[in-house]
Amino acid sequence: MPAPNFDVIVSLAKRRGFVFPSSEIYGGMAGFWDWGPLGVELKNNVKAAWWRHMVQLRDDVVGLDAAIIMNPRVWEASGHVAGFSDPMVDCRNCKLRFREDDLKGKPSESACPNCGTRGSLTDARQFNLMFATHVGPVAESASIAYLRPETAQAMFVQFENVATSMRRNLPFGIAQMGRSFRNEITPGNFIFRLREFEQMEMEFFVHPRDEDEWFAHWVDERHRWWTDVLGISDDRLRLRPHEADELSHYSKQTTDIEYQFPIGWSELEGVADRTDYDLRAHAAGSGRKLEVFDESSGEHVVPYVIEPDGCRTRRPGRSGGWLRRGARGEGEAGRAADAAGAGAGQGGGSPAPAQPARARRTGAAVDH
Repeated sequence: MPAPNFDVIVSLAKRRGFVFPSSEIYGGMAGFWDWGPLGVELKNNVKAAWWRHMVQLRDDVVGLDAAIIMNPRVWEASGHVAGFSDPMVDCRNCKLRFREDDLKGKPSESACPNCGTRGSLTDARQFNLMFATHVGPVAESASIAYLRPETAQAMFVQFENVATSMRRNLPFGIAQMGRSFRNEITPGNFIFRLREFEQMEMEFFVHPRDEDEWFAHWVDERHRWWTDVLGISDDRLRLRPHEADELSHYSKQTTDIEYQFPIGWSELEGVADRTDYDLRAHAAGSGRKLEVFDESSGEHVVPYVIEPDGCRTRRPGRSGGWLRRGARGEGEAGRAADAAGAGAGQGGGSPAPAQPARARRTGAAVDH
């Protein structure tokens, strides 16, 4: 079956009340969409199913709902202020801006993707993807803050409070759902590259010696959630481990759970082994020891982190080499919505085992 045109998908989603362009009567705004009556029900079903199976049915994961705006030092310590950026070029002729990696060659040798003019593109410059704002009555450099570009950092920053107040020993997880914001250079493809989107993330803290076992466990656990809970056909899913040149700077190993859309494979969720990168970065930035006492070994440990990360509203191709390089094909939104809606909100499931089961370590595809 030929891949459907995105205009057809957008029109169908609007007519059936799933999603509308934000502030449409004023011409809309690129990268922002509003969920309609049916779309918000679909989204809430997926949220409820994820929270139930990630938090409520497990005794080793607790929840968090952190503020969207945090102390800007959080983003300095995490590296987002200095490094969360994309190389961009400007066209001197049509005045539009493009990602350098969207060009077919060097800027000096490429034609403008919009107007086709050759020799009109500037050299690449770094463009920070965080939305900046100001806190307080005076807009000055001392009051600058950022809308969070991901939910993960709050769980690292609150690690000590959660571990202490909930009396947690390793292994345990902190889960959060919420909105994040990225000032994408080229938003588009319907809801497939958004500037405001929602994430479902969980940071699972483990003893460093157990990282490989728990990584395999969560790859298998998250794959089974998509098939057994949301009811997506197993032959439409595959596990794709990242190549070495794709790995994020914080990741030792990452595997994507991908769905076969009519126009290619695209990520539904990623599972990353973030090691102790984030906790050590925030320990250095804050001057606090972010560690726990491990009863089994009798020592204080800076845990490693295994992170299952999915989006309720899609933003494929994690931005700018900061999170993932070389994002692959983007999918057809209507079919993904149908697949998610068919099984969202189903019950079932069981608490997590005391120790992780050995999960499948596969290549590009999953066959059963």
